[in-house]
Amino acid sequence: MTGYERISNIINHKPVDRLPVFEHFWEDTYTEWRKKGFIKEEESFEDHFNLDMQNHWTFNMTANLDFEPEVIEETEETILVKDGNGAFLRRHKLHDSTPEHVDFTVKNKAGWEEHIKPYLTIDERRIDFEGYRKAKAEAKKANRFFCWSGVNVFELMHPVCGHEYMLMGMVLEPEWIQDMVTTYSRLVVELQKILFEREGYPDGIFYYEDMGFKEKPFFSPDFYKKLIQPGHIYTIDYAHSNNIPVIMHSCGYVEPLLPGMIESGIDCLQVIEIKAGMDLLKLYEEFGDKIAFMGGIDVRKLYTNDKEIIDKELENKIPKLKKKFSYVIHSDHSIPKTVDYSTFTYYLEKAIELGTFDC
Repeated sequence: MTGYERISNIINHKPVDRLPVFEHFWEDTYTEWRKKGFIKEEESFEDHFNLDMQNHWTFNMTANLDFEPEVIEETEETILVKDGNGAFLRRHKLHDSTPEHVDFTVKNKAGWEEHIKPYLTIDERRIDFEGYRKAKAEAKKANRFFCWSGVNVFELMHPVCGHEYMLMGMVLEPEWIQDMVTTYSRLVVELQKILFEREGYPDGIFYYEDMGFKEKPFFSPDFYKKLIQPGHIYTIDYAHSNNIPVIMHSCGYVEPLLPGMIESGIDCLQVIEIKAGMDLLKLYEEFGDKIAFMGGIDVRKLYTNDKEIIDKELENKIPKLKKKFSYVIHSDHSIPKTVDYSTFTYYLEKAIELGTFDC
């Protein structure tokens, strides 16, 4: 079977020759492995490891596209920048990491209406037509499942106002959050319509929505249904109206939100972060007939670079994940450079071996 066929079948709970494989990597992993000669210059991980899926991040959703990022402070290790969302973010210069949220221009509905909403126009400069076209053609040539990838409403709001102001807004100014969700969900769909009409539909849509942290989601299921779900339903309904399945990523503990996410229409949940409290096997047993799962292989086991530890992790999970034709092999987070190249290739080969079905 091809990668396209494997991913398509798993999303639709149909038989495959083996469980499909996909993975995310930190950028400095690529740099490290390329420097050591494991990856050729300009070679993709998808090609090198023969992965079954390929994504392309296509939209620039920064509010003010004409704003030149302003450096506020810089040290040998970090840089603090004000961006086109009016956010002050400190990033590490020496390795990939999530930026520190230092401050935000927008802290309430009034700030949103003054500094952000007027800039959120349907502007074709937001769309990387050429990159999408190239990635789509590459995936088709390699018979990989191709996904448009980008963020949905939760991941579009917090870069503007930060998690704290957004969560306070859910309680104190819910109409502000509702307006942001409506504005962003409609902008995403309108941009998708322009892109897909010109360049063709993808095989899937891959939304990133980090709605949890350790052992808790950022909000309750009730707040999800009241404030976030309308945006999810709107964007997912558009995808489904064009027969495009939706994969939704969420780091952190999102188990309490999962029934609502399924109600919203997601076809697959990714990444099932074990260290945050997610239990892949439990969720697979409970929901594996309704949606597919991608992820949940504890990346901390790969950090050890110990084959016995990796074997135990895979042998405990992969055979149990072959019951329902609804699982894609993937770690529970991006692969860092602390994972040796030889370790990753061993993990991949072992996972595929365990995930292959008898003829």
